[in-house]
Amino acid sequence: MSTFPWKTTLAGAALLAATAYAYAQMSPSTDGPMGMRGQMQHGDMSGPMAQMHQQMMQGGMGQGMHEGMQADMRGGMGMHRGMHAQQSSAEPDATGQDAFGAIQEVVQILEADPKTDWSKVNIAALREHLIDMNEVTLHAAATERVTNDSLEITVTGEGRTLAAIKRMVPAQVQELAAMGWKATTQELPNGLTLTVAATEAQPLAKLKALGFMGLMVQGHYHPQHHLMMAKGQFMH
Repeated sequence: MSTFPWKTTLAGAALLAATAYAYAQMSPSTDGPMGMRGQMQHGDMSGPMAQMHQQMMQGGMGQGMHEGMQADMRGGMGMHRGMHAQQSSAEPDATGQDAFGAIQEVVQILEADPKTDWSKVNIAALREHLIDMNEVTLHAAATERVTNDSLEITVTGEGRTLAAIKRMVPAQVQELAAMGWKATTQELPNGLTLTVAATEAQPLAKLKALGFMGLMVQGHYHPQHHLMMAKGQFMH
């Protein structure tokens, strides 16, 4: 913000004091400087001093102070507008849909990699897989029961959900086996049965707590798996 007002006030005050002192020295009044000082302190100025004070306030000094105040106000309003414009120029980051965001992220990675072989890229396959994930996560029915130190889960669905179950669950069983879990599947007309045996590393209490979706999300391969699928290097 501008520093004009206090500088103007200080300069005006100094000029007024100097003029008053000079006038008091030149005045033939018997009051002398002390009388003049008393008039100034009590606001009782008349004659030439009153005219001088009025001219200074109405003229250059008053106008300067007024213009300085206006400049400060304009500066403050400009700063406020600038801050408001900066805030309103922010852009959102959320894509609005998880599958859309996942595909967008993979495409950006592929475009940033000069070694990407676009003749093999298959974004459509990644989209189909993300639809499978959505169907299994949100629409598949899972019934769980404990049998002989194992967790048995019957996973069923219809139409697109059934197709997703038969693609995703056996693929996840392979990943669980690679991690040391004892998991198997058995086909059913409307789905399949997923059986996971309890072990010392994976006790039955943990298997029950995880349930169907807790088992489906085991492993940290999913993001890399999606990138490989988009590159055409991996399919269920």
